[in-house]
Amino acid sequence: MRSVLIAARDLLARGHRQSPLKTWTAVVLMLASGAMLPLAALTTGTLLDAALAGQRGTAITTGVVVAVLLMGGVTLSHFAHIAYFELAERDLVDYDVELIGLANGSSGLDVHETPEHADRLAVLEEEVPNVRMAMKALMTTASLLVAMSLTAVLLAVVHPLLLALPVVAVPALLAGKRAEQVVDDARTAAAEPSRLARSAFRLAVSASSAKELRVYRLGADVRRRHAELWDAATDVLGKAHSKATLLRAFGQLWFAIGYVGAVLLVVWEATTGRLSAGAVVLVVVLAFQVNVQVATAVALLPALRRFAFVDQRMRELRAAVSGNEHERPGGAVPPPDRLREGIRLDGVSLTYPGGAAPVLRDVDLTLAAGTTVAVVGENGAGKTSLVKLLCGFHRPTGGTITVDGVDLADIGVTAWRERIAAGFQDFVRYEFTAREAVGLGDLPRIDSHREVEEALGRAGAQDLVPRLPDGLDTRLGTSYAPGVDLSGGQWQKLALGRAFMRERPLLLVLDEPTAALDAKAEHALFSRYAAQATRYAAECGTVTVLVSHRFSTVRMADLIVVVDGGRIAEAGTHAELVARGGLYSQLYGLQARAYR
Repeated sequence: MRSVLIAARDLLARGHRQSPLKTWTAVVLMLASGAMLPLAALTTGTLLDAALAGQRGTAITTGVVVAVLLMGGVTLSHFAHIAYFELAERDLVDYDVELIGLANGSSGLDVHETPEHADRLAVLEEEVPNVRMAMKALMTTASLLVAMSLTAVLLAVVHPLLLALPVVAVPALLAGKRAEQVVDDARTAAAEPSRLARSAFRLAVSASSAKELRVYRLGADVRRRHAELWDAATDVLGKAHSKATLLRAFGQLWFAIGYVGAVLLVVWEATTGRLSAGAVVLVVVLAFQVNVQVATAVALLPALRRFAFVDQRMRELRAAVSGNEHERPGGAVPPPDRLREGIRLDGVSLTYPGGAAPVLRDVDLTLAAGTTVAVVGENGAGKTSLVKLLCGFHRPTGGTITVDGVDLADIGVTAWRERIAAGFQDFVRYEFTAREAVGLGDLPRIDSHREVEEALGRAGAQDLVPRLPDGLDTRLGTSYAPGVDLSGGQWQKLALGRAFMRERPLLLVLDEPTAALDAKAEHALFSRYAAQATRYAAECGTVTVLVSHRFSTVRMADLIVVVDGGRIAEAGTHAELVARGGLYSQLYGLQARAYR
């Protein structure tokens, strides 16, 4: 219950930030509408007594009041709905904006790479759209509390024993809560088969899998797997819903007994002359309203609990992001305008949050200013982890990284990132115009036609633009009707153009930048990159870090670093490493023979 109250407070506070007028208009109207039906029941009893007593004027006046109360409840609820529906839409947008901010607000990648944080993001992405239902449930609950309180007072005025009627409703509430817990547990148990079933469905309808499904005739097998998984999920959920239905029926049975007892009590009191016919009608109507109120409360409970779950995850994510923020809050040292010494790693180790073992161990490495450094090694050796440290995505769990002798931890993360240019293996396919997809690499110059073309030229992608129907103004991707889809190699060329948008970077990172290209195209591009790296080095001492799995393309590097098992196995020039006959020489020989 405490989590529900906290969630209600947070939702109202968010609504107040969006529009205080709409928030309090909706609250006041819903509270007022909650009083209408109990008052209408009271007035109906008075109307009946007046009619039976022959008090025509009183009966007519009271009848008008009954009509006004009934219509007033509907009208107030209607206008409250308009207010809180618009408020819920604003809240939904605000939640989306905050979620985007939280996903990207941390300077590191922990929020994406730590399983519990990633789970929170996934849950919130799926559940935040239910804010509309949460707002409706909250406002309806506020109206319900007024109605239930007023109903209890009116019942007590008629006869003190009638206060037991709302108490008899408690088993129904408890049974409803237990029923929801049973269903929640079932949803958790069915989560894995449901997720796998959705995965099978996406596999069956995805264009990317259509070729293999047809070649290997997998359509029937995928349908079978989908059906079996859904059967497993629905079996668990079906049994849970059956149990929940029995629990709710048991709770309602208790209330039905109380309802019949209340009616018999007031009828007995009326036959003895202690209660009027109007009082009997009042109790019958109020008892029915209690039943409706309890049923409504039970129906609202899942939405409120679900939102409380979402609100808790949002607060946990806020705490996680603020706790993982590793940029020092003030007085951060700016990065140098030009590298003179370079970047040095002293005894650097890295263990990912929640990881059992370090992915990098005792790394000692000097990346001299103005040099091109190739990082090679087998899959899982730690190459990408090394790149993440250099980009400031994680802080070392041991040792230090210095830039011209200044600890990287003392340099503002934002300022350091502004002096980095990077092309990653898992590049993003931005479905914008071609100019925007490249210009994003340097936002202040995103609209510069000339500079975007120059960046594409530096990336060796100048031949791509003439092939696009509208040149740089071509809309990319298939999410838009006029969008043009590209091949993997073409998307990667745009990503490389993005990497070369920034001028005078201190660090240029190219992580498997040509994985989607053939060996010949890759070698030609690396020759171009080497020339570009030389220009950067002369202008501002840029360190170029090149990660590649093709050894033939890294021969031109000033320094080749071989990573193995999270350690620096060896380092030197191509000739030195081949002559040494170590791991690099073995891997280079294996790959060279494979290409013959």
